[in-house]
Amino acid sequence: MSATRYTYLGPEGTFTEAALRTLPEAATRELVPMVSVPAALDAVRNGEAAAALVPIENSVEGGVTATLDELASGEPLMIYREVLLPIAFALLVRPGTKLSEIKTVTGHPVAQPQVRNWLRAHLPDALWESAASNADGARLVQEGRFDAAFAGEFAAATYGLEALVTEIHDAENAETRFVLVGRPARPAAPTGADKTSVVLWLGDDHPGALLELLQEFAVRGVNLMLIQSRPTGAGIGNYCFAVDAEGHIADRRVGEALMGLKRICPKVRFLGSYPRAGVATEDVRPLRRGTSDVEFTDASDWLARAQDGRA
Repeated sequence: MSATRYTYLGPEGTFTEAALRTLPEAATRELVPMVSVPAALDAVRNGEAAAALVPIENSVEGGVTATLDELASGEPLMIYREVLLPIAFALLVRPGTKLSEIKTVTGHPVAQPQVRNWLRAHLPDALWESAASNADGARLVQEGRFDAAFAGEFAAATYGLEALVTEIHDAENAETRFVLVGRPARPAAPTGADKTSVVLWLGDDHPGALLELLQEFAVRGVNLMLIQSRPTGAGIGNYCFAVDAEGHIADRRVGEALMGLKRICPKVRFLGSYPRAGVATEDVRPLRRGTSDVEFTDASDWLARAQDGRA
């Protein structure tokens, strides 16, 4: 395995590359662009790279399904950290192109919902066609296959384009969350401001089946930050659920919730416990009474005494 190589959703000039370069270790790694999320993750699985950075959630469009599906299937991988990146698009064109001359536009599918209103207002007749990434859209404009692409302004120089319009976003403060993914290993120690990600499969479809999963978290005071259903491929109505929960697998409340889920789910895939981006320990909400590690330990000790006749 190449311990110095990180892959990412390419080509050069993507928001993913920009997010990856915010990591301190990126300065000492070989950063290799890949044509797709599956390709970036497969490079980790087959030992060509130590880790991959891929997008997993957008504050406007929600989960990035390609990443969620890849992490839920195939050889297991694990998330080690996350990166939040503010997102604003630029309309990149070949030098000299005027707004009135734009008939075709491109960008990553996740970009379209973030610029839909701007498109409707300024280019209502332009034809949209999706690209593998925003930077790939810029490359296609460079090659003359489209008139304009929505991408990061920083991609203009890479592809010999100019930013005709900048700071395009329908939603203020839009962000995309990226995750650094590697092969499974022991999670880093808890920081006090952590997140745990899992994928859960229902045993069978019956009234209250999803509620049973959620109760394993709720009764232990574990707050959920994301839950998204994804088809399993086994037919209409068959789903798994990608879940992000506050806390670390080493926290008693989280560990016991996962044990409870393992008892009732035919399959549970642990995707990692890792620090929450942009959240300090002092910003984490106080735990509900009865859900701290100390209280779990006290209850366990009481049960042992009761079983021994000493309660």
